[in-house]
Amino acid sequence: MASGLKTSTLELLKRFNKSFPQFYEQFVSSEIQLQNLRLAHRLYKTRRAVIELKPEGGKSALHFAYRNQSFLLSDIFGVLAAYGLTIHSLSLYGQIKPPMLVFMKLIVSRGSKALSDKTAENACRAIREALGGRFEVEEMLAVEFNLDAGLEKVETEFYVDPVFHLPALVIEADNQPGLFYKVMYAMWLEDLLVVNANLLVWRGRTRLIVYLLGPNESLIPEYLGHKIAESVRGRFEGR
Repeated sequence: MASGLKTSTLELLKRFNKSFPQFYEQFVSSEIQLQNLRLAHRLYKTRRAVIELKPEGGKSALHFAYRNQSFLLSDIFGVLAAYGLTIHSLSLYGQIKPPMLVFMKLIVSRGSKALSDKTAENACRAIREALGGRFEVEEMLAVEFNLDAGLEKVETEFYVDPVFHLPALVIEADNQPGLFYKVMYAMWLEDLLVVNANLLVWRGRTRLIVYLLGPNESLIPEYLGHKIAESVRGRFEGR
């Protein structure tokens, strides 16, 4: 745990961490834990989603915090697809007990560069509008992509992670426009809640592992998980 912190901050952090999966306190750096606590404090004070896009290392970093819901990631990744942004890395930490907050950091670029201030401002506004139901992501994307078309060379696999003690879905596919949106849209259609995610982009392939809760924040039994993986693959293949 972070040394040099005030006792009151450490106690607050310990209480805050109890809403996350068991592995969170053990495996997530104290720096990220504190950053998420600060974002939660902002969320509590302002009562509105934290959405920020700032330059970072030649690209842009999107920081996001809000109450987790199954449609949330579909909307966010839909906006990013609509703005033609490339996603380079993703870290996502969701709580599995109330208040069910989710914290996400994405590294994105447009044309291999950081977003201009204007593009960043517009993208943040579009995400906020989408979350408020005032921006139809699907309609906007239908102009850009054939949303019924399947994904190229896609594989899915379900397992229960022995370390994280959470159901996990592995999705691997060729890099292609709208990939993340289609993945998160499928999660929404299956009424799944993403509470953690790992991303690897390598040699033209994307490998995404999402850790999930089922409908009404329930744990997913293994037999049902395999059915979900098959159903999700069917959606990806345009079936």
